Amino acid sequence: MAVPKRRTSRSKKGMRRSHHHAHARQVQYCNRCGTVALPHTVCSNCGWSNTQRREAVELKEATEE
Repeated sequence: MAVPKRRTSRSKKGMRRSHHHAHARQVQYCNRCGTVALPHTVCSNCGWSNTQRREAVELKEATEE
């Protein structure tokens, strides 16, 4: 089994991890209502699917009881 002969320095460890930082999420806007929605998902506000260009989910109206 391979075992490292020397300890990895902070510099080498940092260079290896230089690409592990977090990236900003890509967002797009719903074609129907204009709210922010993640790509390839159904809009949570109106139920519209941008990728399929159709209403994917029928949302129920909130009823007051």
